[in-house]
Amino acid sequence: MSYKRILLKLSGESLLGSQDYGIDPVILKQYAEEVKTIVDMGVEVAIVIGGGNIFRGVQGAQGGVVDRATGDYMGMLATMMNAMAIQGSFEKEGMITRLLSAIKMEQISEPFIRRRAIRHLEKGRVVIFGAGTGNPYFTTDTAASLRAVEIEADLVIKGTRVDGIYDKDPEKHSDAKRFDTISYKQVYDLGLSVMDMTAITLCQENNKSIVVFDMNTKGNLLKLIKGESIGTLVK
Repeated sequence: MSYKRILLKLSGESLLGSQDYGIDPVILKQYAEEVKTIVDMGVEVAIVIGGGNIFRGVQGAQGGVVDRATGDYMGMLATMMNAMAIQGSFEKEGMITRLLSAIKMEQISEPFIRRRAIRHLEKGRVVIFGAGTGNPYFTTDTAASLRAVEIEADLVIKGTRVDGIYDKDPEKHSDAKRFDTISYKQVYDLGLSVMDMTAITLCQENNKSIVVFDMNTKGNLLKLIKGESIGTLVK
């Protein structure tokens, strides 16, 4: 394996599958099978999940439903719902998991403690981080970068529905160019929406590489972990 410990970032929208809202059990099972393959090979896996399939704080604030801070806290609760779904799906596939929350929810999760998270990983448990950073105004992209730095992950992997980073939206432009490798400077200069700028800066300052790849293609995660050129590498 090219990487011993990874941080896998999944968007809430990735759990939609063919649905317009909520969680698709077919996608959950597929993700569980993909992750189990690399866990069985000795890779330590931590996961950060978004909540956009249920509620997005920015949209709630823009729609006038709530203020931004309250909306972000609602979004954090949405990530916990997704995290619990992932935990249940993974355990059905035979993996041992631990759910750690940035907001205290003692009945359903452990509080986030860095050393505890690392110890779980060392014991071969899949660690799922919920509730983002626990603070409003920060995205789950930033939470992924922060947790990756804290647990000393070898790589940040962002699973999406596209096969890498393009110079423009490939779903709207047929002439979009895909990058195999790109520098942090290019990401800044071209204004590419890989992750939000806080997350990108955090990875850059701590020398954490990022791979953006298509998580929905079976076998891609294993190929990536083995060192094959899958997706786009930001370094």
